[in-house]
Amino acid sequence: MSKRLLIVDDEPSTRDMLARGMSRRGFEARVAASVDDALGLIAREKFDCALLDLKIHHDSGLELIAPLRSANPRARIILLTGYSSIPTAVAAIKLGADDYLCKPAAGDQLEAALVGESGNPGDEPDLPEVSSLPPSVNRLAWEHIQRVLAENHGNISATARALGMHRRTLQRKLQKRPKGQ
Repeated sequence: MSKRLLIVDDEPSTRDMLARGMSRRGFEARVAASVDDALGLIAREKFDCALLDLKIHHDSGLELIAPLRSANPRARIILLTGYSSIPTAVAAIKLGADDYLCKPAAGDQLEAALVGESGNPGDEPDLPEVSSLPPSVNRLAWEHIQRVLAENHGNISATARALGMHRRTLQRKLQKRPKGQ
């Protein structure tokens, strides 16, 4: 039995690529280009899982978490973003998303997130063991940069000024995610 998947992304090429890739992996994919289109699909159909883009035109994929949960409390909801930050990841999880992945995500990674650890959509994932080691200096620096970036609403230039560094240096640091994330 195929799993019904809702894919919401405003970028046509990304949306189509996700739909083709997930269809080859056994998902019955339905696509939407906007929050309004997605809400219409959610009202008419029941989905086992969803891939939601964080930024959809001037809206947010976060707006779709509650309606999806209401329609199917066991649905696996994965938020995808090209603009990852700790505050948005925390907001997504608090609203009920099951996972938060950075674009581009590999097909195997998406499939694993959509089906959960047990291989069945809607099952609770196993929580990783919490390490007793303190976070690395690189990770703490990354988190601080992400906080300042969120305070500046994603504005790289304003964040660089607030951190007292050159904009290009900040962009390089943002591309180098510390291990363990």
